[in-house]
Amino acid sequence: MYAVLKKLNMIDMIRRKRWLHSLFLPLCCVLLLEACSKNDNHTESDRISAIADKVWAFSQSHPDGFTIDIRTMTEPTEGIAVNYAATQNSHSRNQLDKVVRHALKHERYVGGWYNTEEGLYYFDSTRLYSEDSLRTAIQFGKDNGQHSIFILSSYSEIPLSGKVAEIVERGTLLIGTTGDYRPLSYCEPTTGDYWGFGIEMAKEIANRIGVNIAFVKTSWPTLTADVLAVPQTFDLAIGGITITDTRRETMLMSDGYLTNGKTILCRASDANRFHSLEDIDKPDVRVMVNPGGLNEKFANENLTHARIIVWQRNEEIPTRIANGEADVMITEITEAPYYVKTDPRLAAPLLNEPFTHGEIGVLMQKGQEDLLQMVNNTIKQMKSDGSLRSLHEKYGLVYGY
Repeated sequence: MYAVLKKLNMIDMIRRKRWLHSLFLPLCCVLLLEACSKNDNHTESDRISAIADKVWAFSQSHPDGFTIDIRTMTEPTEGIAVNYAATQNSHSRNQLDKVVRHALKHERYVGGWYNTEEGLYYFDSTRLYSEDSLRTAIQFGKDNGQHSIFILSSYSEIPLSGKVAEIVERGTLLIGTTGDYRPLSYCEPTTGDYWGFGIEMAKEIANRIGVNIAFVKTSWPTLTADVLAVPQTFDLAIGGITITDTRRETMLMSDGYLTNGKTILCRASDANRFHSLEDIDKPDVRVMVNPGGLNEKFANENLTHARIIVWQRNEEIPTRIANGEADVMITEITEAPYYVKTDPRLAAPLLNEPFTHGEIGVLMQKGQEDLLQMVNNTIKQMKSDGSLRSLHEKYGLVYGY
């Protein structure tokens, strides 16, 4: 009997050991997994903190603002940077880890800048769009409660409540142009199609914004009033518009994209007759100008003896000169070569000795500084990539940059 009981006790002990063993092993596994998990979390936190340290160090030498790829710690040179709402108002080193953690889960870009008023560095997890995706970038910015987005290649800020955003939402850039100034802006009377150097500049601006284009007819006498009209009839004016201090007092003017100067057109048979303003400013010389622009202003200020004839349609004046209805047309070095080339009866004897020197630019209302910045960026990029020079060559214009 004793042997039986002893055997039963041994069986029970074995069962208990097996039960304890079956309980102990899973418990060990759980503890081991927890330890590994804590170790992994610690490692990830250390990695995030190390990246944040590098971003913080970078920010100290870039207080004016930056966008950095945290994979390489380099600044991208192109793209549209838009910040996420999730990291809005994150500032100082102690909040930078949160920004880096978010960036690692998304596009891995971090933007930052120094707020001089508060004395704080602000950081955001940032998304980068290609520069031909302005519409998408603007929408993402609006969805994330941003006030502006940033174009890296031109270092320009685009406010989401500004003129550019309005044009993008509309989907069309409205261009005011006279359509009477070959080879810069001309409207074919039979088809209504616009062509010219300025028209191609306008199309390039629209292309950079990523919208369609529509042309609105204006005139030289009404140009200023049309630009300043409220509500606006167009977003900007382009064509043969000379940059002047007077215009800049009441409107915005872009950088120059075409050098210019006053000269004359006359009949080829009279080419040796006119060598200076003095030769033109005589009672027997008939000078024809279009109304309301700088050509008429120049004639009135510099020709006190010649007979000045104002003709309403600028594009008709060269033919009238050739037909003998007037002797001289006051024009620009940008316009004269076209008419000499297309009508052998005409000459421009003072083409290389213009009376004035200036530049042609884009005109728009004040308060549209973001659109002005986009226009200037387009002009700058076209100068640097050679496309502006090519456009000059296409229209036989002298490249002055």
